Amino acid sequence: MDVAEIMSAEVEFIAPEATAQEAAELMGELDVGALPVGSAEDLRGVVTGRDLLYRVVAAGRDPASVRVREVMSSPAIACRPNDGLRQAMDLMTAQNLRRLAVQDAQGKVVGWVTLADIARRLLVEDARLQQALRGLTESAA
Repeated sequence: MDVAEIMSAEVEFIAPEATAQEAAELMGELDVGALPVGSAEDLRGVVTGRDLLYRVVAAGRDPASVRVREVMSSPAIACRPNDGLRQAMDLMTAQNLRRLAVQDAQGKVVGWVTLADIARRLLVEDARLQQALRGLTESAA
């Protein structure tokens, strides 16, 4: 299975000049834990809830004045739409990430894939895993 089959093709970006407060508000509205910074054609980095927590809140900085570019994680790590799920999971594991931008051959962001997307798909689609889980829950009952 390829990344393109499970990625989200609708990606919301935040500008590097936006404030940390605006990033936190947008994350809350979208119910996401991270936002790509820049645009589809110019991915500058990723700002995560963890970035905001440690680099703004814990540091005692004013979220209304701190710019996203100051606290984002950079560079953004990405995969390709035709990469296999195993390849994406290996990249996430190696880089200790929960999400990846998905870029086409020209470097344009065409999607976003998360560890939750992969786990959900594997749990729903893998008949052997479903059978093993059923066996575990039945033996526990």
